[in-house]
Amino acid sequence: MEEILGFLKEQQVDPSLVEGAWEFRNRYPVAEEEQKRVMKPDIPFYGKEVLEMGIAALLEGENLLLTGAKATGKNVLAENLAWIFGRPVYNVSFHVNTDSGDLIGTDTFIDNKVQLRKGSIYRCAQFGGFGILDEINMAKNDAVSVLHAALDYRRCIDVPGYDKIEMHDASRFIGTMNYGYAGTRELNEALVSRFLVIDMPAQDEDTLNYIFRLKFPGIREHALKQWTGLFMDLQLKAHNSEITTKALDLRGMLGALKTIHQGLKPSLAVKIGVVNKCFDIFEKEIVQDVVMTRIPESWTPSDVFED
Repeated sequence: MEEILGFLKEQQVDPSLVEGAWEFRNRYPVAEEEQKRVMKPDIPFYGKEVLEMGIAALLEGENLLLTGAKATGKNVLAENLAWIFGRPVYNVSFHVNTDSGDLIGTDTFIDNKVQLRKGSIYRCAQFGGFGILDEINMAKNDAVSVLHAALDYRRCIDVPGYDKIEMHDASRFIGTMNYGYAGTRELNEALVSRFLVIDMPAQDEDTLNYIFRLKFPGIREHALKQWTGLFMDLQLKAHNSEITTKALDLRGMLGALKTIHQGLKPSLAVKIGVVNKCFDIFEKEIVQDVVMTRIPESWTPSDVFED
């Protein structure tokens, strides 16, 4: 817990919210069989106001919908909030074929009897978990309709042929959605009304420096400046519709830095982590030009990392 408190105090999160999260953890212990689902995030979330909005909403029993462009840290925030509250995480990645059975569960044979194989939402309701509903705007009406009663004041799920599931007091849902992805659509008003919505801000230099330094303590200052600048340049071009968001991939940049740390030449690393994310030849040329202004062809791994 000291690590969590330090992480929040470092960002000067309101002490009353930190205390509230601490009391929440003590009030709702996690079942032994679900302890493995309480996971420390790979990357801490950096952003005082967003953290305060998220913590305050969850303390009051509300559910969150995280919206915004690609690479704004929606999933990172969701994982961090679950960790702060000490809750088991149940991930649901929506797609066009997700149906109610995927969420609640399906019938199966156990000991020659038909029994319900519990789905992620059922277990989240049962054990007081945080359900992360990834790309919720890709879900069909059949799937999201299951969530309506769970997300509002009723806090229950009716399972056809089985009992009604009462939601655990600690259960919360955090939905994420990107704009403009293939297969996405507008969420209906009834579903949106069941969430408090956080519109995630774009990444800034301070946040990127924080993430790169955290993941790669040995990165050289001049290299850090160029990698941060590369992301900011691509973000600006995507915002101005000069390129798509395919190359604007923080995971790809972190992956590229890992390969450099392993010994790969930086120009090749950035090619597989950033440039090759674009499949249109003209867009790839634009991204390559941006990359060349930041990551020289002559660079070696020792130009990026200290020995």
